[in-house]
Amino acid sequence: MRDRLSPAKPRVLVLGIGNILWADEGFGVRAVEAFHRAYAVPDNVTVLDGGTQGLYLVQFVTEADYLIVFDAIDYGLKPGTLKLVENDEVPKFTGAKKMSLHQTGFQEVLSAADLLGHYPERLALIGCQPVDLEDWGGPMTSPVKAVIPQALDVAMRLLRTWGVDVERRPEGAAVPALLENDIDFESYERRAEPAAHAPLGDFP
Repeated sequence: MRDRLSPAKPRVLVLGIGNILWADEGFGVRAVEAFHRAYAVPDNVTVLDGGTQGLYLVQFVTEADYLIVFDAIDYGLKPGTLKLVENDEVPKFTGAKKMSLHQTGFQEVLSAADLLGHYPERLALIGCQPVDLEDWGGPMTSPVKAVIPQALDVAMRLLRTWGVDVERRPEGAAVPALLENDIDFESYERRAEPAAHAPLGDFP
């Protein structure tokens, strides 16, 4: 069994899961990316893009004393609604009406962590009711994109309640990219340039 830090300095994981290729399915990934850009965290906090890794995330979850998850969740609410659930309530939503393979996978991650005896002591799910999950390659919808700042505020307040100090980064500060290979939000949104803009000299 791994050694835990003292209660004054728990291991904390801030995790975003989802698939950026399916419109609002990307909410969790875009939210954790925005959190990384906005806040500096102490060395006992890990900020992670979990994407659609499923059971590969077990190693990270079992190392966490406290866990915050951003995800697109079907709460049965108005599209674009943000909702926080905590602790024992979280598996009820990650295991309820399945929307994607990643959601099924994360339910299995929590179950595996429990079986291994390393389930997080505190667990919070910051979920957003999606508008559109069918637009392959499309961007997030406006209602979902609009609640990302609110999702970050919820995460920040949770961390401070848990005794974890987070600080807003200075305006214009250089921040290492959380997502590589030009799939960060800005690059992804402007990725499709009209073919008409291609130089004629590039063609035979």
